[in-house]
Amino acid sequence: MNKKSAGILSDLSKKRVVVTGGTGFLGRFVVAALKRYGCTHVYAPQSRDYDLVRFGDVEKLYKYTRPHWVIHLAAKVGGIGANQKNPGSFFYDNLMMGVQMMEVGRRCGVEKFVAAGTICSYPKFTPVPFKEKDLWNGYPEETNAPYGLAKKMLLVQAQAYRQQYGFDAIFLMPVNLYGPGDNFNPESSHVIPALIRKCFDAMAETDRIGRKPRLVVWGTGRPTREFLYVEDAAEGIVLAASRYSKPEPVNLGSGFEISIKELVSLITQFTGFDGQIVWDRTKPDGQPRRRLDISRARKEFGFKAKVDFREGLRRTVSWYRQNFVDKNT
Repeated sequence: MNKKSAGILSDLSKKRVVVTGGTGFLGRFVVAALKRYGCTHVYAPQSRDYDLVRFGDVEKLYKYTRPHWVIHLAAKVGGIGANQKNPGSFFYDNLMMGVQMMEVGRRCGVEKFVAAGTICSYPKFTPVPFKEKDLWNGYPEETNAPYGLAKKMLLVQAQAYRQQYGFDAIFLMPVNLYGPGDNFNPESSHVIPALIRKCFDAMAETDRIGRKPRLVVWGTGRPTREFLYVEDAAEGIVLAASRYSKPEPVNLGSGFEISIKELVSLITQFTGFDGQIVWDRTKPDGQPRRRLDISRARKEFGFKAKVDFREGLRRTVSWYRQNFVDKNT
């Protein structure tokens, strides 16, 4: 652990921190990072105990935990399909959770509020690499605009509260995340876990019927995406919470861009899938390109992604194989 990391320890050891969504995919890694840096009072409320869409439950959470810091990760989220099916609930639930968590936090005198946004908030045709200054230069890509705009309102709220109340709220925009423990549900998963599951499911079906496996992939394969390993994202969030206190939003990413076609090629290689790939061009591609300018995060709080994409992808495939494939064979 370097000297900069050691500097976080003395701060976090004295903090009570609430991580909404702390039992979810990203949240579990954020909780682990906080504990690794010496935070002994970390609370990860569960939705069965606190429905953050309800104002009374938000008040109850603050009253019980009395946090110094809040890291708000809780979200209703999914891939393109889930966004198309649930635009209303994705907008309302994400907006209400964030707005109420920040408002009650302000009333309770929280020292630091970290709001996790999304790069879905960027305009559909943002110049690549995405710079934070371009965030308001157009409307988001249509398939996930309600979700992206709901999250974007937390930036507006954070800046307004800082201006009027001196409230220390920051807004981070992580790129697409992946890694062990991701959501592999075909109804709501993002592209990497969805493809990994599809490959293994197709191979399992082949074993039963004896035909060559077939993988159907949405779109044309031309769009590009940037991905950030979940452990790196958690590290970035904790660093930002500890070191960053400015109104400007900050991208969290790896600076690496890959086409969906290249991604499919890697995933089929790592899973051992050797069948037919079919591109379903009736399905939407989503945003044409995504790659972030990550210079602000590095300059402001020293964040740089560490895990190479191929290595992270291998770990993710291996985790899925051990936890789902091997257990069912």
